[in-house]
Amino acid sequence: MSNGIVLSAALRNNLLSLQTTQRSIDTTQLRLATGLKVNSALDNPQNFFTAKSLNNRAGDLTRLLDGISQSIRTIEQANTGVETLSQLLAQAESVALEAQSEIRASEGFTRVRGNEDISEVVDLINIGGGGIINDGVDDQFRVTVVESDATITNVDIDIDVGETVYDIVSDLNGDANFAAVATARVTDAGYLEIASDVENAVVRISSGPSAQPLSSAGFAALGLDTIAGVEDNDGGATIQGGTAVAGNTLTSAVSAAPQVGGLYEASADLVTAGYLAAAGDDIEIQLTIDGVPTSVTPGAISITGADTIQDVVDAINNNGPSTVEASFNTDTGQIEIEFEETVGQVELEFQANVAGSNTTFGFGASAADGVLTAISDARSEFITFDGVNPDVDQFEEDYNNLRDQIDQLVEDSHYRGVNLLSDDNLTTFFNEDRDNTLVTEGTDFSALGLGIQIGDFTNAANVQQSIDAVRGAVDDVRNFGQSIANDLSIVQFRRDFTEQTINTLKAGADDLVIADQNEEGANLLALQTRQALGTTSLSLAAQSQQAVLRLF
Repeated sequence: MSNGIVLSAALRNNLLSLQTTQRSIDTTQLRLATGLKVNSALDNPQNFFTAKSLNNRAGDLTRLLDGISQSIRTIEQANTGVETLSQLLAQAESVALEAQSEIRASEGFTRVRGNEDISEVVDLINIGGGGIINDGVDDQFRVTVVESDATITNVDIDIDVGETVYDIVSDLNGDANFAAVATARVTDAGYLEIASDVENAVVRISSGPSAQPLSSAGFAALGLDTIAGVEDNDGGATIQGGTAVAGNTLTSAVSAAPQVGGLYEASADLVTAGYLAAAGDDIEIQLTIDGVPTSVTPGAISITGADTIQDVVDAINNNGPSTVEASFNTDTGQIEIEFEETVGQVELEFQANVAGSNTTFGFGASAADGVLTAISDARSEFITFDGVNPDVDQFEEDYNNLRDQIDQLVEDSHYRGVNLLSDDNLTTFFNEDRDNTLVTEGTDFSALGLGIQIGDFTNAANVQQSIDAVRGAVDDVRNFGQSIANDLSIVQFRRDFTEQTINTLKAGADDLVIADQNEEGANLLALQTRQALGTTSLSLAAQSQQAVLRLF
């Protein structure tokens, strides 16, 4: 016999309806509570997994967005470095321009400076390990100081085995005659420097009269090859040497021409002026400017003893290059040949058209003067324009300090280990597959990378090289700044695009799974009403059984 409760069909239908309504209420309440109409794959598999895929891509792009933002910061840091670097370069150019102007306003003290650090060389004879100066044999060179009154001071320096640059300096400064007119020292950079202490004097270095003269390799080893060269000396014999002159003007010896009213006469002939020995002397003058020869008196034009001082001036101006201008100073009685500021070195050569021609023009250290024994014999002299000026030295120090600051700035322009100013590259990824990228290429903006060498302001030509290097660096920095600015715009555009894409993906996912709160609220109210009605209906269905209970 069954112990189960027997329900009528009406009761069972009402109970089933109430259960269905309750499940619908539970579902609607869950949607209202979560805000989602699809909470699991059971609710709607297609919408659930589609929305999940969209949200996954949105999440991947969100993580990429962080990398894009960091790329923007890296480029911004590089751009900040570029702007500051431009300011440093502008300051460096300004300092170099001031130095160039100051050199031309120099009071006339001359300086010879090497360009090799030899402060740590313990044996100059064997510098480089192979006897570059001379294979273990003592060498000699001469330092000559010529004052404006033609007073000449010569000091011969022997380089003995085991000697250092400090020994050379000691030997020079230890000579009483030399110490009265000049000073030698080793600079902070380890360069040998010889400077006049007498205004308007010139300083000359040469291989001298020694039986063991210093070779061209020896001058190069000492760093003095930039002012020295192989000079003709009366036809076959040659000498290695060079003369440094303050400023950018070659000045002759004082003319012996007569004076009128206290002024020297440019109309005096060259023999009377004392520049040629005899009326039959016949020479040609040639100037080689920074390695480029230019004949001042080409072809049939020559300078003879019958020509005047003015003829020499006119020949130079009419036949010389545009970088040269000659004049005769009637106050001082000297021929002056002025060169443009960009000229660094001149080779002055006298060549004989007549054997026995004898010149005494006195330009430079007068090394080119003398008797030209045979026709076509020549005497020449290398002349470097130089000058000593405390202000120029300070400008050089300031310039090199700025150069050091460029290196330090570049070193500090990194962001999270990436330095676009130190030749690092930056890769920015734009999609979740990491196959859409932008590579921002860095460059080396250190001083050497920009082509800015250590400043050597010993002459205007060297300063001009520094100016040209800085100006080239400015162009490079500006071009790079434009390049990274373009990359920055691209990255920012892609960041905005990625943000909008993320929003689109999330909105698309929401369209598939987000519940309409108004609709679900109305559904809940309708279900609650249905539940109440179902309860009442269940009560009515049970009244027939309650009538049986009243019989007892």
